[in-house]
Amino acid sequence: MMEASGQAAASAFEPIRPRLLRVAYRMLGSVADAEDVVQEAFIRWLKAERDEVREPEGFLIRTVTRLCLDVLKSARHRRETYIGPWLPEPVVEAEADMLDDDVTLPLLLALERLSPLERAAFLLHDVFGVGFAEIGETIGKDPAACRQLASRARNNVRAARPRFPIAEERSLAIAEAFFDASRSGDMSALRALLAADVVVVSDGGGKRPAATQPILGLEAVMALHAGLAQMFADKGSSIVRYGIINGLPGFISEESDGWQTTALLIEEGQIKGIYIVRNPDKLGHLTVN
Repeated sequence: MMEASGQAAASAFEPIRPRLLRVAYRMLGSVADAEDVVQEAFIRWLKAERDEVREPEGFLIRTVTRLCLDVLKSARHRRETYIGPWLPEPVVEAEADMLDDDVTLPLLLALERLSPLERAAFLLHDVFGVGFAEIGETIGKDPAACRQLASRARNNVRAARPRFPIAEERSLAIAEAFFDASRSGDMSALRALLAADVVVVSDGGGKRPAATQPILGLEAVMALHAGLAQMFADKGSSIVRYGIINGLPGFISEESDGWQTTALLIEEGQIKGIYIVRNPDKLGHLTVN
């Protein structure tokens, strides 16, 4: 009897799991934490009086959101003491459970600036289409307060929405051209790819070499790559695969000290943002197909 009940619970849960993973990842920016939260939600689902739950998906989204809010509270100190810039764990296109909306890396970074409740209200309403009454039940606020939280969050992240969509094939061609120019030391070709206000953000987490502050502007970024080109010539750098990383074109590469991901924000055919994840703790989930 108990085995049959568990099987029934799993059968109801599994179709909802991808949506729950998307909610959790958008809230936390961590694949591992998102998977842990969803697993904990499943355990709670097994223990729940499921016959009394009219809408399993709504129940589980509420459960996942509350668990994420708890994680965010405990993560606040870790983020404050993080060495260098923090970037969300890279999610590549093959991980379809995480990717089916327009939440790109710049938006994920903008979400980091929001309070946990603002983030929850915005994501649940604007990204996942949950009504304010249900959001209020989830986060313990009345619907009017949730509407205000979402509105405030929306105003803060509006600039992070992609303004100039670019075809995937074209964007990946630019990513390939960037890899070739940066690794070969072709500074003329590299300069032609970069916007005047380009920024480089690299996340090593104190575990691998990376800039501890964003690098701003074309000349500073060119100077950085002039130095890196010599290192690439001496130690090597090879492409693992090109693909869409957190909604942006980019690539996984193998450097002399291990893998890294590079995601590129492209507007009007030029690269405006270069986001590099080198922290090995954030790369363990990646696979190469």
